[in-house]
Amino acid sequence: MLINIAVLVSGGGTNLQALIDAENAGIIKSGKIKLVVSNNQNAYALERAKKADIKTAVCLKKELGDKFEDTIISVLEENDIDVIVLAGFMSILSENFTKKYAKRIINVHPSLIPSFCGKGFYGLKVHEEALKYGVKVTGATVHFVNEVPDGGEIIMQKAVEILDGDTPEVLQKRVMEQAEWIILPRSVEKVCAFYKGEN
Repeated sequence: MLINIAVLVSGGGTNLQALIDAENAGIIKSGKIKLVVSNNQNAYALERAKKADIKTAVCLKKELGDKFEDTIISVLEENDIDVIVLAGFMSILSENFTKKYAKRIINVHPSLIPSFCGKGFYGLKVHEEALKYGVKVTGATVHFVNEVPDGGEIIMQKAVEILDGDTPEVLQKRVMEQAEWIILPRSVEKVCAFYKGEN
């Protein structure tokens, strides 16, 4: 029995694409991406999901207000979702949500936690700060999600060298290619294999 995966997205969906490709390549073999949920109706990630024949749902915070998380939970339950992957999902989830899915929500963060992480550290800002600080090595971390932003237990990390002349944009691309797109699928497989073994 495969573990049902939902991927929560907000933007271009490059990490979603890495997961779709990993599933097709047999790297993710204990789970299946069954649903993609976006909090942005214009997210290109939705197009990627449609091309891969994956069901999509859009939940807009400004329309749903206090019902935003409840609506997402309803959609997850309707689709029998076991594991949730946050792939560039630009909305902090509440403690109620993260407790409901304890050790079942995975996030990828573009630094080596505990560096350059926590509230306000997302997107290019993470790479800007790493360059500003002058670190020689950065990378990506996949971790479980709890009520503290970037505070959950680490599943995998991969280091990426910072090169002379790096801009935040160049570094962001290298971290994605050399770390995020490698360890996110592996981590998803690891977590799905664990839950598959429990069934």
